[in-house]
Amino acid sequence: MNQPPKQPHPAPISETNQGYSYRLNLGPDARGESTLLHLARVFNHSSPAQWQHRLNAGEVLLDNIPATGKEILKPGNILIWNRPGWVEAETPQTFTLLHSDEHLLAVDKPSGLPTLPGGGFYQNTLLNLVRKQFPQACPLHRLGRATSGVVLFALDSATASFMLKSWPLSQKQYLALASGVPTKNTYDIQTPIGECDHPRLGKVFAANPQGKSARSVARVVQKRSNTTVFEVDLHTGRPHQIRIHLASIGHPLEGDPLYAPGGLPKTDHPGLPGDPGYWLHAQRITFTHPASNKSMELTAPPPDILRLA
Repeated sequence: MNQPPKQPHPAPISETNQGYSYRLNLGPDARGESTLLHLARVFNHSSPAQWQHRLNAGEVLLDNIPATGKEILKPGNILIWNRPGWVEAETPQTFTLLHSDEHLLAVDKPSGLPTLPGGGFYQNTLLNLVRKQFPQACPLHRLGRATSGVVLFALDSATASFMLKSWPLSQKQYLALASGVPTKNTYDIQTPIGECDHPRLGKVFAANPQGKSARSVARVVQKRSNTTVFEVDLHTGRPHQIRIHLASIGHPLEGDPLYAPGGLPKTDHPGLPGDPGYWLHAQRITFTHPASNKSMELTAPPPDILRLA
């Protein structure tokens, strides 16, 4: 195992990035819609007026022809939005290399750094930083922007295939700073998770009786004056599972801008899933190594706020 100190990287990107092309292969749900209304429905972060401005600027192509917004769509059409470059928000530009061999990398991602492009980030991501040193690295999973801890990368396609097939058998443990002080020391949480309404996004994952089954086991490891540090074992991998599950038992993550007690989005100015403000750390992962076929455990030290006295 290779455990060098944190690797230096360039300062956060402050100049305009190179932009990004979003491609939509239209299906039956697009039939009969205009280009303008379809864009406003699918990318509902922007109003129809904002999309018309982009159409007028020639940013949108329909089957490789500049679109006006008035076209009537049908299945099989291809819409491409060539988003011009933008200045990304600053993010941490360091990571710690936890393990490196010819098949796998493991890094400790800091809080505040997106794992993959999305949500307004394209270059300021962990993937971009890792590929500066390991161009062939392929992420095997992702952590939320505010979540820190262990992230695994495959260095070849055979390793990626092996790890993805065996991923459900891996064991993942997190530390979480939750609000309030619980009355029990252990919670076996099996709240189903599915899509629910969100006023800004349309839909977001949350506690939903009609959702998919999910299981987390949360143990109290430290009680503080009005917060609690939980150690959480994930037995399934639903989106935002720990945030939703701890909220569902009345102890949402301290500072979580999205989830309220009960596991639903807040009704008063709810945040977005990628907004920071909470502390969640992927501290341990145990899995079968693709080459040796032996069990391997990797850990990442928690940030100061989650360290136990």
